[in-house]
Amino acid sequence: MSQQTLSFSRADSAKFFRTLNKRVNNYFKENNIKRTGNWQLWLKTIVMFAIFLTPYFLLLTLDIPTWAQLLLTMVMGIGMAGVGMNVMHDGNHGSFSNKEWINRLMGSSIYILAGNVYNWKVQHNVLHHTYTNIHGHDEDLEAGRILRFSKHSEWRKHHRFQHYYSVLLYGLLTINWAITTDFQQMKRYMKRRLSYGKLPNPIVNWSKLVLTKILYVSMWIVLPILLTDLAWYEVLIGFFIMHYVAGLILSVVFQLAHVMDEAEMHLPAEDGTMKNTWAIHQLKTTVNFGAKNWLVNWYTGGLNHQVEHHIFPHISHIHYGKIAKIVKDTAKEFNLPYKEYETTRKAIAAHFRFLKEMGTRPAMQA
Repeated sequence: MSQQTLSFSRADSAKFFRTLNKRVNNYFKENNIKRTGNWQLWLKTIVMFAIFLTPYFLLLTLDIPTWAQLLLTMVMGIGMAGVGMNVMHDGNHGSFSNKEWINRLMGSSIYILAGNVYNWKVQHNVLHHTYTNIHGHDEDLEAGRILRFSKHSEWRKHHRFQHYYSVLLYGLLTINWAITTDFQQMKRYMKRRLSYGKLPNPIVNWSKLVLTKILYVSMWIVLPILLTDLAWYEVLIGFFIMHYVAGLILSVVFQLAHVMDEAEMHLPAEDGTMKNTWAIHQLKTTVNFGAKNWLVNWYTGGLNHQVEHHIFPHISHIHYGKIAKIVKDTAKEFNLPYKEYETTRKAIAAHFRFLKEMGTRPAMQA
C-alpha cells in the first residue's frame, strides 16, 4: 500500500456537502430524533445475536443428528454476518448509541467474529472511508495477485477466470481474519503508526490481539471438543462452514457497493491531490442496491445504502432509508451522480460482469 499523503479538493463552489449536511441535520431536528440507534436497533441486536449464538449453545448441550449440526453451523454463519453488519459495524463507527461505552461494547463484538477492533477501525474507518476506491490507498481493493478489482492493478493470466473462481474465495474472508490477516495488518499498521484516534501502546495492542485470539479459539474450537462427543475434525468442519457462510455473505455485500463498473476507481495526481471534494468523491465511487427490499435493508444493516453510509458514517443505519431521499434529491439538484441498482440480483450480476471485464487482458479492453 502507498504511504503517499493525499488531499481532497476544497473547490466546491456549489457547496453541495454544506447544503446536504444542513438538510440532514434539519431532518433530525424537525423530527426530534437522535442520529444514533433506537429501539429498532436494540431489537435487531437481540435477534442477530440469537441467530448467531443459539445454535452454538444447542450444539454444546444437545445430541443433534449430523445433518442438523451442519444446518446449525450455516445458521451461525448467517448470524455471524448479521452481527457484523448490524451491531459491530455501527458500534465501531460510533453510531450505535450516544453513549461511548455502549459503542465500545457493541464494537467489541468483533472479537467473537474473529476480528480485531484496532485493525478494523484503521482499515475500514480510516483507509476505506477516507480513500474510497483510490488505488494504493483503499485496502478493500487489494486482493494480492489472486483477484483484480481495479483497472489500475496489474493484470495476470489467471484473472481471465476470476468471475468464476472469485465466489469460492469470498467465503474465506473471515477465516482469514482469524488465522493470518489480523497479525499481518497489526504489524503493518503499527509500523506506519496508523490509528483511528489515539495510537495504542504497541505492547498493549499486541497483547490484546494474542489474548483475544486465544479466547476466540477456546470458545469456538476447544470448548466444543471438550463439552461434546464431536471429534476434533467435526468441530473444525463446522467452524469452517460457519466462517465460509459468513465470509461469503459479507464479501458479496461489500463488493456490491464499490467493485462495480459504476463505482469509479481513482488515482491521485503526482502531488497527492484528488480532483473532487471528499463528499463528491464518495458519490462517484459508491453504489446502492436493493434499497426498496425490506429484508435486504434489515439484514445488511443498511450496507445496501452505501451512498448514505459513506457520506454520513456517524449516523446509524436505522435512519438511512429516511435520509436517502434527501441525499438523492440534493445530488440531483447539484447535477451530481447518485448510483443505485434497483435489485440486489441485478447488482450481483453487474459485479460479476465487472470481474470478467477486469479479468480481460487490458490491451483487449475497449
